[in-house]
Amino acid sequence: MMRWFKAVMPKEERFFTLFERHAAIVVAGAEALVEMLKGGDQVEHFCRIISERETEADAVAREVLTAVRRTFITPFDRTDIQGLVSSMDDAIDQMNKTAKTIMLFEVRSFQPPMQAMGEVILQGAKLVLVAMPLLAEMGKNAAQLQEITEEIIRIEDKADQLYDKGRKALFLASRGGNTMDYVVGNEIYDHLESVVDRLEDVSNEINALMVDQL
Repeated sequence: MMRWFKAVMPKEERFFTLFERHAAIVVAGAEALVEMLKGGDQVEHFCRIISERETEADAVAREVLTAVRRTFITPFDRTDIQGLVSSMDDAIDQMNKTAKTIMLFEVRSFQPPMQAMGEVILQGAKLVLVAMPLLAEMGKNAAQLQEITEEIIRIEDKADQLYDKGRKALFLASRGGNTMDYVVGNEIYDHLESVVDRLEDVSNEINALMVDQL
């Protein structure tokens, strides 16, 4: 009886709008990250932009979680909704941690592999944004969603290669005695890798949704 009742009740569709809005903010944060990693006098400016985007994303995430509590019929399982928005929020949180580290240590120039990782992050964020509206008709869009998640995994592999290459170059450049440069640079690489890992988490959440719903 309860299953029939849920089937005939209208579902709250605003979740998809909120997912897309959050993903757009993640893209905006990634765009600022790319600009920040170009270095120079604008680093502080783009760090502030990332912080602002992170605050905006938190507000949308809270709106999603509030809607989960207040909506009788949700389009997906409540824990799946929470997992999806939390993984996206974790990605932009990690971007903000990267920016905070850069501000703390007053870094104003960045190695090419760091800049390349920023570009990879932006690619991944844009793929997440493409995926969000497709979730509203998951059965129809299953093949495209699968392609997107697979591409995010490939991007994560590319980021791992850049991470290893960059840390090796950092070590070689720092072994003459500048230990602090190595420590700071290594921390930046770790944060950038974590951003990519969080985007991979979003991909995993999408795959989990597809398994549950299809």
